[in-house]
Amino acid sequence: MNFTAKEVLLRDGRTCILRAPRAEDAGALIDYLKTIAGESEYILWTSLEPFPTMEQEISYIERLVQSPQDLCLVAEVEGEIAGNCQINFQGKWKVAHRSSIAIALKKKFWGLGIGTALLGELLAEAERRGVRQTELDVVAENVRARALYEKMGFRVVATLPDAIRFTDGTFHDEIRMMRLNRI
Repeated sequence: MNFTAKEVLLRDGRTCILRAPRAEDAGALIDYLKTIAGESEYILWTSLEPFPTMEQEISYIERLVQSPQDLCLVAEVEGEIAGNCQINFQGKWKVAHRSSIAIALKKKFWGLGIGTALLGELLAEAERRGVRQTELDVVAENVRARALYEKMGFRVVATLPDAIRFTDGTFHDEIRMMRLNRI
């Protein structure tokens, strides 16, 4: 899906560019994925799993950019990928009023306003499309993320006990959050 790049002023005075990923980002996105997988247990990807190859990542990016059902964005700060997010719009008529979101940031970029900016763009696209509700899943004890989601209008609608297994073998609840969009 097309997205016109936007600049966002961060809390520390730097500028962040929100834009669609490009095939030439593949290597940087693989490195980014490896970084975030090692920084937080709240990311579904772990270093226990194989990371995509360059060819797989390029194919994934090209598919996302061309898909009318997905909007994927990267946040770039001083040439470095700081975060990414994606919204998926359901295609079937019975669930076409729903969308789902995923978002992640490198730890060193937490607290600068990037998450708010990324989510704001995804939610604006959902509202432009007339999508009634947007959903996301989050590990229950991820209080930073939950605070952001609540600030953006999400509320808890369900808990899945022991839905997430951390690399240390412990199990953690996953929370489904939902936001009714302004349409």
